[in-house]
Amino acid sequence: MSNDAVAQKETTGAGKQPALDMGVDTITPEMYRKIDAIVERYRDKPGSLIPVLQQAQEVCGYLPHIVQRYIAQGMKMSPSMVFGVATFYSYFTLVPRGKHVIRVCLGTACYVKRSEEILEKIKDELDLEVGEVTRDKKYSLEAVRCLGACGLAPVVVIGADTYGDVAATKVMDIVKKYE
Repeated sequence: MSNDAVAQKETTGAGKQPALDMGVDTITPEMYRKIDAIVERYRDKPGSLIPVLQQAQEVCGYLPHIVQRYIAQGMKMSPSMVFGVATFYSYFTLVPRGKHVIRVCLGTACYVKRSEEILEKIKDELDLEVGEVTRDKKYSLEAVRCLGACGLAPVVVIGADTYGDVAATKVMDIVKKYE
């Protein structure tokens, strides 16, 4: 079946896989097959929603509402239960993220050391706001309240890499390492 045919299907029963079209962000039939395998592996295990959501997010890059509803149907639970878990834990995201997630700490220690200037520099240079993704899907930007590295303030985290004592004038040199 062609991708166009799958994209036109509605969620009306088992095996029907809706496609989410958000420009370049499309949940593909292959992604749905992977989600089906994840759900099948965990369906009968109590308390398994979090691992299912984690793995589905790895497949899709985020958890759009249509995928949450699909998981709810497969796990035989209410969509509100899935949504509640997906929105409660900060690990989960309902919007696409860039390949490299940039987190700027705005906690007290970082803020008094001018982390707001770091955030503004990144926003200006990458032409994006907090919570957005660059057009090329390379970066997304988050402002966080504490990264637990107050002794390194101000702190910026890109992916799994933590940078301390960051200056606004030097932050783009760090970001460019991820091109």
